[in-house]
Amino acid sequence: MKEQEFSVVAGATVHRCLAHREHEVIDIVEQAYRLHGEGRTINPPSYFLRFPDRPTSRIIALPASLGGDIGVDGLKWISSFPDNLAHGIPRASAVLILNDARTGSPYACLEASIISAVRTAASAALAARQLTRNRPTPRRIGFVGTGLIARYLYDYLSVLGWDLESVGLYDLSTEYARSFAGHLESRTPEAAVRVHTSAGELIRSSDVVVFATTAATPHVTDPDWFGHHPVVLHVSLRDLGGEVITAGSNIVDDVDHVLKADTSVHLVEQRTGTRDFIDGTLYQVLTGDVEPPADRTVIFSPFGLGVLDLAVGHFAYQQAARAHELLRVDGFFHDVDRHRSPDPVGAPTALGTPDGAR
Repeated sequence: MKEQEFSVVAGATVHRCLAHREHEVIDIVEQAYRLHGEGRTINPPSYFLRFPDRPTSRIIALPASLGGDIGVDGLKWISSFPDNLAHGIPRASAVLILNDARTGSPYACLEASIISAVRTAASAALAARQLTRNRPTPRRIGFVGTGLIARYLYDYLSVLGWDLESVGLYDLSTEYARSFAGHLESRTPEAAVRVHTSAGELIRSSDVVVFATTAATPHVTDPDWFGHHPVVLHVSLRDLGGEVITAGSNIVDDVDHVLKADTSVHLVEQRTGTRDFIDGTLYQVLTGDVEPPADRTVIFSPFGLGVLDLAVGHFAYQQAARAHELLRVDGFFHDVDRHRSPDPVGAPTALGTPDGAR
């Protein structure tokens, strides 16, 4: 068996390994969803570390195991501290630990904020491609929330081949919205970019609506805004009121995972005592078991699965290894020579302890 090694993959390397690979990453995420739907993954509930003195902040642990040809276990440890933005520090930061599925040994630690953003964007793009398949090709897309995640979401949606005529933006921070507008105008000269003055105005003028906010409670509550039946990528999970949710067709990534932590769909379950308003999962859409309607608003609410982080992180690790950009940590594992002793007396017994140590 290969000698234990441990490497670090820095954020700049992760970015290089994933940049301009949108189609590949969407395929990787689809493969992970299919493995999950087939029961070939382990994806326990996410664990939330919250702070009574810092109620807006949290750190989340996402353990997971991904089977199939990938075969990797691991954990994403991601923090969200919104107050950081006022100090010029990113809101989110994360690391991803990869473990060898044969031995359980950790073999890599990757900077994971980019991995998290990319897998979120790839998941949304995959869902958008599937949920619009029975509709005219979307021409108008709108973003509620214009931070870093929105930029990744746009990059991944832009590879779907939609001939966009307009991109709408709305954010509580006009500065953020205008910055995003400037970013898009240089990338989409054929589409009109408009900063809207209200979420309702943006929603009514969009075929696909993307929510990428930091909202903690629902703030979009009028079902009439969705009277034209758009596809809604509810990435930030807590924007939509119960009336909007129940009026739409709801697709999620994993039913048990999304019905927690006071997401919009979780609040509806708590209020109604039923899950009947959920029509199916993205896996069921992929397999054709669930057909998204063209005459209702379709809402995709992805809680975010750790198996997606593992799939994308493993791919980034492989790319870094091929490019010889792994930062190997010599001596990370201590005192391993004793397990290589050729002396039968010193070898581990069936109980795992040397004979002389009993």
